[in-house]
Amino acid sequence: MSEKPTVLFVCVHNAGRSQMAAGYLTALAGDRVEVLSAGSEPKDQVNPVAVAAMAEAGIDISRNEPKILTVDAVKESDVVVTMGCGDACPIFPGKRYEDWELDDPAGRAIEAVRPIRDEIRRRVEQLISELELR
Repeated sequence: MSEKPTVLFVCVHNAGRSQMAAGYLTALAGDRVEVLSAGSEPKDQVNPVAVAAMAEAGIDISRNEPKILTVDAVKESDVVVTMGCGDACPIFPGKRYEDWELDDPAGRAIEAVRPIRDEIRRRVEQLISELELR
């Protein structure tokens, strides 16, 4: 793994889970890691309820835009974290892959999104500890 690892978060719409995870990793690891997020079928905007839930945690993801998953994004990444994107994510040897089974926040009220957000934070903190960032 490079001195500054690249982590890619992938979900179908790149509008909820992957955006929240990217927001947490950016906030908690700072410039010690390169953070990417993408979706196999990106929406036109980040889920407003996910934006509100992250704002409650002091993290602003309101300016983020969903992006399409590319082969290059996967190639550039040291760690690829998928969240319900099925087989849409290309597999390359030598990469670390994790699949985080998390409920999709789409169409849910903020009361239902908060536990998803909190579980994402827990997993991001675990990932940071495993990456041994300097």
